[in-house]
Amino acid sequence: MQPYYYFLSFILLSIIIVLIYSFATWKKGIPTERFIRAMKDENNGDFEEAIAGYEIALYEFDKIKSHNSMRNKIIEKLKVLHSVIDYQNSIHFRR
Repeated sequence: MQPYYYFLSFILLSIIIVLIYSFATWKKGIPTERFIRAMKDENNGDFEEAIAGYEIALYEFDKIKSHNSMRNKIIEKLKVLHSVIDYQNSIHFRR
């Protein structure tokens, strides 16, 4: 085979792999939906449910291995929610 056939087949294979990967990540809207649901729970004051939702969304984002900015937002929200729950528990304990 000519060298340009190898090059052409490599380019074609690369394009196919990129298309499959982008289609697979596009269909994975579940972590985003879980993140939105957890935000709604947080806004409603259901902090325990929000933590569970954020942890599930974080696990799903870790499986995809993308969306690092979203992953960092979830980690920060989890830290804040754990602090809020600890504060609420200490107030209820003192009364």
